[in-house]
Amino acid sequence: MNDDAVTSEDAPIGRAIRYLVAHRERQPSLEEVAGVAGSSPWHFQRQFRRQVGVSPKRFLQFLTVEHAKQRLEASASVLDAALEAGLSGPSRLHDHFVALEAVTPGEYKRAGEGLEIFHGAAASPFGEVFLAATPRGVVHLSFPAGGTAADEEARLLREWPGASHRRDDAAVRELAERIFDLGAEPAAEPISVLVRGTNFQVQVWKALLRIPAGQLTTYGRVARAIGRPSASRAVGAAVGANRVAFLVPCHRVIAAQGALGGYRWGLERKRALLAFEEARRQARNAEELP
Repeated sequence: MNDDAVTSEDAPIGRAIRYLVAHRERQPSLEEVAGVAGSSPWHFQRQFRRQVGVSPKRFLQFLTVEHAKQRLEASASVLDAALEAGLSGPSRLHDHFVALEAVTPGEYKRAGEGLEIFHGAAASPFGEVFLAATPRGVVHLSFPAGGTAADEEARLLREWPGASHRRDDAAVRELAERIFDLGAEPAAEPISVLVRGTNFQVQVWKALLRIPAGQLTTYGRVARAIGRPSASRAVGAAVGANRVAFLVPCHRVIAAQGALGGYRWGLERKRALLAFEEARRQARNAEELP
């Protein structure tokens, strides 16, 4: 993520989030970030807190490595309980539910034959997003590097060569709004995800859905959760092979030492996603207090 990703066409809070991430080390002032959002400091502060859940200053605190280390330590007991509870069924993600379905072995071999996939690009609070979906669910969600979705579209066509493809930016914008709307109420219906992968990969992706929003885990913990304690590297490869970013939350897996580790769509974006989820988690906890 860089300054080029901040455009006047994006929603104000999305611009502000990415600006805070890009300039976190020098701790920009409220007035500066409000200017990026095109608003007065007072109005921006209220809007940011309403949509994100915390103040811009507090959000900046969530962007540090130190905070990630603290979250990793605090998440251990929560994750042990969540992961050991089982890997089936939908899990909570932000204010949405996500239901994951894997293609059958026969469908895997046919590489999408008989499926109709629509795809396109849209804006999100975390930069441009490339989305593809079928009536059965989202099959691809990525954050294109360099401001172009061409590479992601080519990858989609390679991975689902048997499917019927069509470009539909209007449908993609509508779907993106449902997925990323910061002010949305909990979804009445699950957001479905349709994945194409090996049995091991699907097992890992299901484990990721058991990680509560705002919590972090490590590759080793995921490996233990799926009964493959010596498969940390294979888990890392499966996490990296995830084609449905954000909804299948590979961004919640970090290195054992608390470092962010890798992320296909950029560490700055991973930092923004984690800070956003932590903000929403704290906002929900505050609402639940008597």
